[in-house]
Amino acid sequence: MTPGGLPISRTRAQRFDDFVLEAVGRLERQWGTELAGVEFAVEDVPPVDAWTLPDDPIPLGNLYLAEGGLPTRIVVYRRPAEIRARDGEDLGALVHDVVVEEVAELLGLEPETVDPDYDVFDDGDE
Repeated sequence: MTPGGLPISRTRAQRFDDFVLEAVGRLERQWGTELAGVEFAVEDVPPVDAWTLPDDPIPLGNLYLAEGGLPTRIVVYRRPAEIRARDGEDLGALVHDVVVEEVAELLGLEPETVDPDYDVFDDGDE
């Protein structure tokens, strides 16, 4: 048994949340004004209506623009990202890229402009 609070006692979901928080924190340092009021969230899987075409890959994240009194939200989908990544280091890089891509879409910029360290995640399948 490991005492609570030690890194080994964190669940996969908690570690995933940490990756998202780290990516968001990094971007908020540079884009804080533009991201004010944007909510960031993690969901296990995307809703069925997140696919635009039947042949689309399962989305890893999504941008939901403010509507009907709801704020703009950027959601990262945990299970598809975990399946795509080879290990924890890859998962952290993938989550970073997903957050950067969604923020770039929101701001109407290229991901490399949002974060110069953006590096299209390579899952090694090519």
